[in-house]
Amino acid sequence: MPPSPPTRRPLSRARVLEAAVRVADRGGVDAITMRRVAQELGVEAMSLYHHVRNKEAILDGVVDVVFAAIELPRDGSDDWRDAIRARAASAREVLARHSWALGLMDSRRNPGPATLRHHDAVLGVLRRAGFSLPMAAHAVSLIDSYVGGFVLQEANLPVTTPDDVGEVAGGILEHLPADDLPYLTEMIVDHALRPGYDHTGEFGYGLDLILDALEARRK
Repeated sequence: MPPSPPTRRPLSRARVLEAAVRVADRGGVDAITMRRVAQELGVEAMSLYHHVRNKEAILDGVVDVVFAAIELPRDGSDDWRDAIRARAASAREVLARHSWALGLMDSRRNPGPATLRHHDAVLGVLRRAGFSLPMAAHAVSLIDSYVGGFVLQEANLPVTTPDDVGEVAGGILEHLPADDLPYLTEMIVDHALRPGYDHTGEFGYGLDLILDALEARRK
């Protein structure tokens, strides 16, 4: 008997959203169309409408998928800063994989359950730590702006490893008029090009500065 054809996984909303994320990872959020998502799944575009109403529903859904991938702050942590620090690190990691989501996450009017659960968990950590409602709002805005801005900067930097830093900084230094730009020259020579410098460490340092400032004002 000839071998049976492989069984195709039944289409579902989760599969549609997973496919949409893959499309966006390759081509950005503008690449998400019903046709391209259907092609990713090997089906006709009309098949998608049994699981999502339209493209807007897909965009709502992929945002929820991204939020679901970010680690929730640990409930009952002894130090609110540890909980927020872990959440920020997870957000940075997830958004580095899906940087297209940065401009989409705060634009949706129909947040999904993972999105709502995530925001509630972050606010819960801050409120239980003694932050007033206004200060909790300030904290969320400041931390999320920092994480998003850092991810966006990293996505556009011409370096990804410490070796890249040496190569790029060395190339700039080669043509830099040191007498005219002494402070920039100093930063490159005595900081960026020193052994062991890793630009990715700036994330944790900056986050700690923010958390320390928030701690001083949480009451």
